[in-house]
Amino acid sequence: MNILDVLQQSGGIETMARELGVNESVAQAGAAALLPSILGGFKKTTQAQPTGLDGLGGLLGQLGGGGLLDSVLGSQPTPVSQGNEILGQIFGSKEVSRTVAAGAEQQTGISSDLLKKMLPIVAMMVAGYMAKQSGDSSGNGGGLGGLIGGLLRGGSKASSGGLGGLGSLLDLDGDGNPLDDIIGMAGKLTR
Repeated sequence: MNILDVLQQSGGIETMARELGVNESVAQAGAAALLPSILGGFKKTTQAQPTGLDGLGGLLGQLGGGGLLDSVLGSQPTPVSQGNEILGQIFGSKEVSRTVAAGAEQQTGISSDLLKKMLPIVAMMVAGYMAKQSGDSSGNGGGLGGLIGGLLRGGSKASSGGLGGLGSLLDLDGDGNPLDDIIGMAGKLTR
């Protein structure tokens, strides 16, 4: 199961579709097109953090940790300002967000205006899910750092299941190595 399947099963895609007034298949297609850039942005941010992976865990904790996913799934409108903060951290500028949305528009045919509205919600779902999977929804960093570190190194942790299943979520092509998928996602950011 990949991360898009998890977002679908958690109800996140359905919630986003309802909130944006689109059908679920449009929301799913938009999320699928945006996910590689968001995951690539997390990888880039991890490399740029002076404290590496633990710094990213701390950052996600400051932005809401596991509560980010709960905010999307809750009955109140999603506080997209938190998602925009995440995007600012992982992309660095609104221009990159616009470029990501434009690229996803070419890929899906969904308007870039709608994709720009989806971006902060998808970023919140991914960040919140990663924090919850790490067992460290407080965002203290240790659990999340270890989780993402195993993914980005693509080492034996991912194949041994030491990632609590997150390795298989990011292994988009199902070859047992999420590193090649993450590198491919990051490459799309530079195009």
